[in-house]
Amino acid sequence: MSTPSTAFLDELHALTERRRATFVPLTSAYPGADEPSRELVRAGAKAGEGAVLDLAHAIHSHPEEAFREVRSVAAIAHLLRAHGVPASVGTHGLSTALRAGLTAQGPDDGAARTDAGPTIAILAEYDALPGVGHACGHHLIAGAATGAFLAMHRAVADGLELPGRVLLLGTPAEEGSSGKEILARNGFFAGVDAAIMVHPFGFDVVDHPFLGRRQLRVTYHGVAAHASASPFMGRNALDAVALNYQAVAMLRQHIPPSDRVHGVILEGGARPSVVPERATVEYYVRSASPATLKDLSERLADIAQGAALATGTTAELVWDAAPFTLPVRTNSPLAERWAVHQAGQGRTVLAGGVVPEILAASTDFGNVSVRLPGIHPMIAVSDPDVALHTREFAEVAGGPRGDAAAVDGAVGLALTALDYLSDPALRAAVRQDFEDAGGVLDVEGYFS
Repeated sequence: MSTPSTAFLDELHALTERRRATFVPLTSAYPGADEPSRELVRAGAKAGEGAVLDLAHAIHSHPEEAFREVRSVAAIAHLLRAHGVPASVGTHGLSTALRAGLTAQGPDDGAARTDAGPTIAILAEYDALPGVGHACGHHLIAGAATGAFLAMHRAVADGLELPGRVLLLGTPAEEGSSGKEILARNGFFAGVDAAIMVHPFGFDVVDHPFLGRRQLRVTYHGVAAHASASPFMGRNALDAVALNYQAVAMLRQHIPPSDRVHGVILEGGARPSVVPERATVEYYVRSASPATLKDLSERLADIAQGAALATGTTAELVWDAAPFTLPVRTNSPLAERWAVHQAGQGRTVLAGGVVPEILAASTDFGNVSVRLPGIHPMIAVSDPDVALHTREFAEVAGGPRGDAAAVDGAVGLALTALDYLSDPALRAAVRQDFEDAGGVLDVEGYFS
């Protein structure tokens, strides 16, 4: 087994450092909340640091995979209730979803309301990966989001006149599924005007690309036959899969550099002496915009049918057994407020394009961001050469640098939410930026 070269990654890191050296820190044209209100929120965040880190550590120590985050969501709900905040667990079709709300009058259960003024949601994730635990740092997402919400709760108790409503929304099953899309289709985000969250990474960056992702499973049906005595009477489903797989490999030369297609063969026959009558291949299909994701999907479907025609088999295509995810659309006015507040925590937040965009994955927050304005900034937890979804990342995210990210993330989320509710001009700019980027997208019907 050869060892992969790090030369390309080394070049990307060097490029990032050159860009960072000339980067001018982000500023905002909008004042946001007044300083006394911000100070109340900062004090609330400071007072809650210990509880927030205890929560993050507890979730990190007991990783739970998608849809099974029972202990994790219970820990969040317990912490909220300990502070007098009612929390609804199990809602909108997912047993491990969570909702809690806060207005100037105090906490509530997060149910949809029309009388609370502008509403911003802070999103928490808490699912883990199989085998490597919290190698994407979702325990820190949960800690930062819960910490932000409780900081605002304390500030209201200390006299903050909250000019609107804040929701804490627990969204399960980001890894390998699309919990946010399931929740959205069931009305989870009804009445929400904007949504914010933060994700651990190797850099502080406010607008890193997240690709849209679809799943395609192709099952070929052929005719079984004796592979030695009468192979001419068979139609080989494994041949169809092999042809499909090679055609997709050739396709990669002729797609945009931001596109990704990667797959595995799930089924290829039972034994060599029988012509396989059934074989299955599954792909993840990713692209940087909804339009290019649709185009790439059509090309994959053509390949599937072409391989069937060439081998005399039939192709059964199943798209999106778990709901697809769309690329994240970052809201610039909200992103700038986040950057300003992270500067107050001693972090210089990079703009999009400083970190090479080739280092891209996917998230179901994209489906939220095309329904309503939102941001999904990344917060530095590790050195740049420690990749997400590795045991090394899980380890560092569970240590002191992870703790610092949870604390700084809680402050940044709380102050950004406060700014949004407090500054009508900022809210108008947030909405205009969203409309300029295409407005509300019909997510459910997009690939129909």
